[in-house]
Amino acid sequence: MRFPVVVLRFAVLAAFALAGCGKQAGEQATSSSDEVVVKIGVASPLTGPQSHIGQDIKNGALLGAEDINASGLVIAGKKIKFEILAEDDEANPTKATTVAQKLVDAKVVGVVGHFNSGASIPASKIYADAGIPQISPSSTNPKYTQQGYKTTFRVVANDDQQGPVLGRFAVAKLAAKNVAVIDDSTAYGQGLANAFEATVKAAGVNIVAHEHTTDKDTDFAAILTNIKGRNPDLVFFGGIDTQSGPMSKQMKALGIQAKLLGGDGMQTPNFIKLAGDAAEGAMASIPGLPKDKMPGGKAFLDKFKAKFGVDVELFAPMGYDAVFVFADAMKRAGSTDPVKILPEIAKTNFNGVIGPIAFDEKGDLKSGPVTVHVVKGGKWEALETVTPDGDKK
Repeated sequence: MRFPVVVLRFAVLAAFALAGCGKQAGEQATSSSDEVVVKIGVASPLTGPQSHIGQDIKNGALLGAEDINASGLVIAGKKIKFEILAEDDEANPTKATTVAQKLVDAKVVGVVGHFNSGASIPASKIYADAGIPQISPSSTNPKYTQQGYKTTFRVVANDDQQGPVLGRFAVAKLAAKNVAVIDDSTAYGQGLANAFEATVKAAGVNIVAHEHTTDKDTDFAAILTNIKGRNPDLVFFGGIDTQSGPMSKQMKALGIQAKLLGGDGMQTPNFIKLAGDAAEGAMASIPGLPKDKMPGGKAFLDKFKAKFGVDVELFAPMGYDAVFVFADAMKRAGSTDPVKILPEIAKTNFNGVIGPIAFDEKGDLKSGPVTVHVVKGGKWEALETVTPDGDKK
């Protein structure tokens, strides 16, 4: 039987409020006679060109903590209050390790982050060494969960799932024959582009060029001029909106008729703002269901807009659910100690805003769907959702 999302959410919050009486609180918490303050770290870019996505994740986590605090979560006979400690990793791998150590030293019991795979991967060793669970709401490079750490989890499909979905879409739906590939030289962009390229090449598609830029560049004239001479019918970009927006404009200015296809870093309202009229017809995927089709999506989108005065950019629902996964694990562990929480996270079976959340032995999201969108009339519109086993919804 399928219950309304509001009823399910109420039931989950009520369960949190009643959980764990009579057990010991975790050593990582700051306690008083009436309340235990539990610190949850959030790590993402809060300054620079990717800050709109980093802030989106932070706001999702803040909203999650607010809802959990309002529910009256009780563990070991004490009321739990979540406190979010947000740190700016600047989308920089080196800064990410500094941020990770800072959060460990602050005695957080878990971390929501990082946004970029290139930040999550080096930071993950810091958390693993400290025994602190890390749930990334957005890092998709497979290496993140392939390092053997028991502390790494993600609530999105990875590039080994997303890349092939995009590749099969390019072949079956777009009838692509000659494809140019561009990536931003990051762990995320290269990983996604390589997975896409391997899929289309296996289907007999001709790769006319594979170019590399950086996640800071916005002038693609040289790359696009070279690509134009190769006459592709599709350009695939592995990168984020701050590059794909200007790229789309420059493709139009150069008279490149090829379609533009990208991944989740491109599937944002900001891409449409940056690309303007050139955004029309561009396509991109997002790990997960369309936001308004998520089980708790409509209610979450409305609550987020009312709280922060802006629409969800990209990964806020995942950041929100990551905080709830921590709370759910604490409830089942009867503790706020990361040592006791960690094995419970691995056994997660939670219905979140994004849908069912459960992890495989590496910490990857089981059965993570991928949705391909297209820009129509200045808005992203869902085309199709594909599960890892290839079923379409």
